[in-house]
Amino acid sequence: MGTNILEIFKYSFMLRALEAGIIISILAPIIGIFLVSRRLSLISDTLSHVSLAGVAIGLLLGIYPVATAIVVSILAGILIEKLRGDKNISSESTLAMFLSGGLAIAVVLISLAKGFNTDLFSYLFGSITTVTVSDLWTILILGVIILVTISLFYKDFLYIAFDEDGARVAGLPVKFLNILYIVLTATTVSLSMRIVGVLLIGALMVIPVVSAIQLKLSFKNTLFVSILISFVSVIIGLFASYFLNLAAGGTIVVVSLIIFGIITLLKK
Repeated sequence: MGTNILEIFKYSFMLRALEAGIIISILAPIIGIFLVSRRLSLISDTLSHVSLAGVAIGLLLGIYPVATAIVVSILAGILIEKLRGDKNISSESTLAMFLSGGLAIAVVLISLAKGFNTDLFSYLFGSITTVTVSDLWTILILGVIILVTISLFYKDFLYIAFDEDGARVAGLPVKFLNILYIVLTATTVSLSMRIVGVLLIGALMVIPVVSAIQLKLSFKNTLFVSILISFVSVIIGLFASYFLNLAAGGTIVVVSLIIFGIITLLKK
């Protein structure tokens, strides 16, 4: 059995999937913890549906789908943030419009491209065999940029997450910081497509964070624990999807749900 497990490292596609998965397992909860703190968890799901439209545009035009997904989701994220500031439209309504609208546009574009194909299916649910070298480099470079940006603005994001009005009174550029954070979120969602899939990335951003919150630790320790849970979920999920021939994204999310269930039971 040990030999079989080690055999996984002989395949370059599996090594790429593991490397990309490790980066995503760190990025997802770091973005997710601020979304959960602000009760904006649905933003990740909304942007994932919008990024699906970006993927469809890329496949239709023959452009690198991750690039088009990033551009479309960033533009949608900025527009969502602008509309959230409009007191006549609630945040929930704004997110609902973009979630259903993004999915509708994706469906229309998919029908123009004459239905689903293998490429699109891998973006929907994640596929460990389709992580290319260019995917890995894109995830690595943009992942480092996201982590550096989060570390630079960590205290500001933390302040806004718990007291946006107080941050505004304190003189922080709240509008700029909100737009910056939505751009980071949109980029992370788009980068995660190959591993988790656009329909499940929201779960990887939220479930490890909610699991860690059950332990009632400090914010920083909650963040570390959520990263650990995400990392374990991704590694076990990728191994299980390889050996059991399962969809990577679904397997990763199921593992994270099992961990959540174990933590909840132990807590009781």
